[in-house]
Amino acid sequence: MTHKIHDISVAKQIGKYSDAIAVGSNMRWLMTSGTPGLSASGDLPDDIEAQSRLAWENVVSLLAKDGMTVTDIVKVTQYLTRTEDIKAYAAVRTRFLGDHRPASMLLVIPKLVWPKLLVEVEIVAARAP
Repeated sequence: MTHKIHDISVAKQIGKYSDAIAVGSNMRWLMTSGTPGLSASGDLPDDIEAQSRLAWENVVSLLAKDGMTVTDIVKVTQYLTRTEDIKAYAAVRTRFLGDHRPASMLLVIPKLVWPKLLVEVEIVAARAP
């Protein structure tokens, strides 16, 4: 196993993530920038569900380019611009992550770099060489 979960039972009170993840030595790392729900052609849907789906599809694509999958994610940071979108975003995230529980941080912030962006996802992944 390349990742070890450290569970102090705080995270499971809030959602599907881990309190901490330990990564062994000699791992290959992938760190993404904030990845919005924007298509490669520049299309930006108006709703949180579609933007969330595109953001996670973009993350999966970035992982695949380095021979990784969502199970290699050890940390995810998510930025939303509206509190009311948390439930819809979480449902999309669960569809992509399934039972995988990386360390996680979700922030609701006033705005992202483009006013119509509703979500950005940033991940750190690690895999044995």
